[in-house]
Amino acid sequence: MDAATAPPTDVTIPEPPTIGELFTGFLHLGLIGFGGVLPMARRMVVEKRRWLTPAEFIDLLGLCQFLPGGNIINLSVAIGLHFRGVAGAVAALVGLLAAPSAIVILLGVIYERLKDDPRVEHLFAGLAAAAAGLLVAMAIKIALPLRRPVGIVIAVSCFVAIAILRLPLLPTMVVLASLSMLATWKFQK
Repeated sequence: MDAATAPPTDVTIPEPPTIGELFTGFLHLGLIGFGGVLPMARRMVVEKRRWLTPAEFIDLLGLCQFLPGGNIINLSVAIGLHFRGVAGAVAALVGLLAAPSAIVILLGVIYERLKDDPRVEHLFAGLAAAAAGLLVAMAIKIALPLRRPVGIVIAVSCFVAIAILRLPLLPTMVVLASLSMLATWKFQK
């Protein structure tokens, strides 16, 4: 192997996160990402802490989206489990849910007292628009690594089926996941 084909020696692979790092990472995520955590989770896990590559994140997110439950909850458990087993999964999950749970309880008490105020209604309309923007940004970031035409066709088909045609989510995901696996298997031969 000559110098031109040798792998770079200055690339360092980060150490797997500790249980404490999983807890604090997801605690921070739960505190700053209230209502739109998935885009921030990708930024934290892939870009800042480099726990996963973009491709690994997409693969793990795809699995988590297919499982029942919240995507970010599934993702925190999967990442914790991947790096530190059951203890890591518990640490990531508790970190993610602790602060938002306390905040939701507090906001519920406040909302109950102020729910008829028009300013509160406008506030929630603005929050809904911001959440939609975060979702679109995340969709674009996830779509960028989809270089294969099959992946793009499946993603567009899913969007059309669910967002435009209003087909039920579960049957759509079962059909499209099956087609995606079949197409990937067929084109990898």
